[in-house]
Amino acid sequence: MSMRDHSRPRINRDELVMITVLGQVAPPLERLGPWRIGADGTPRHLPGSGGIVLSHRVGDRCVGLAADHVEPGVSIRNEARAGDGAANQALQSYACIGNFAVIQSGRALGSRGVVVGKHGGIDNVLLDFPLPVMRRMAIGDRVQVYAYGIGARLIDYPDIRLVNCAPRLIAKWRLWDSDGRLSIPVTHVVPARLMGSGLGKNNVIRGDYDIQLSDPEAVRRHRLGSLRFGDIVAIEDADNRFGRSQHGAFVSVGVVVHSESTVAGHGPGVVTLLSGPADQIAIRRDPAANIATILGIRQAAPPQPRLPLPEREARERQRAATRLPVLTE
Repeated sequence: MSMRDHSRPRINRDELVMITVLGQVAPPLERLGPWRIGADGTPRHLPGSGGIVLSHRVGDRCVGLAADHVEPGVSIRNEARAGDGAANQALQSYACIGNFAVIQSGRALGSRGVVVGKHGGIDNVLLDFPLPVMRRMAIGDRVQVYAYGIGARLIDYPDIRLVNCAPRLIAKWRLWDSDGRLSIPVTHVVPARLMGSGLGKNNVIRGDYDIQLSDPEAVRRHRLGSLRFGDIVAIEDADNRFGRSQHGAFVSVGVVVHSESTVAGHGPGVVTLLSGPADQIAIRRDPAANIATILGIRQAAPPQPRLPLPEREARERQRAATRLPVLTE
């Protein structure tokens, strides 16, 4: 039976378990030295991961910011010390993109948000709340996530592995069957050779891996300057079923969760949503394929190309140099 006979892709919904996990709003962290050395050799002091980001939410641009690995909205982490961070690893593993979250303490008690990302390395889970709610929140507020989606399978496509997806995301994503292939809307198609930090990890349930923006020609060719937080992107020649590796017979699809970075090997982070054989997946480009729009969180900003920070700075220096007076003896 074709998926066109159903209002949504069939998943094993009756097998899934909902379980709560909890975290606290995480503070931004900074190492002893404030400088991040860019791939161009330039030291920069920029805002990074953690905290409550009021200026950028899911759906906003993630390239062209004076930032490095900034996480939109609210970042949470479970600070329990028992079990060598096991509680935070459970938060990372159980939370799925599209799950609901409810604030359990502070001035915004009872307000509801949505899981929009995970960020490896710092091991944060990323949430979106309406701006008035975020203005009432504080570092340390407790937030409970209603985790639902672990173990989900696409019944009609057993070779395509589904991860990190809440059932409501699958229901709203506009996936359908196209001549025996799963047709998937994405905003961008990224070659596997551009993927950097996070490559080689032995699972894709936690964390993300980064799209490198250090090659200006590749950024232009693949329109990567127009990436937004929440964009769903396809990664060609990438096998993300059980870890992150390059494999020409596979395609992986994920969601952009954090901003660009100037550091070598880093860039906008992608959390895997599904991965499978390339001959079972049909990618279709759709500028509306952003989880802000898909999940009804807010209207995503129009995709507009922006230069990554190092290239923008280099162009500014070139323009400034042409305005300098010529020195004569």
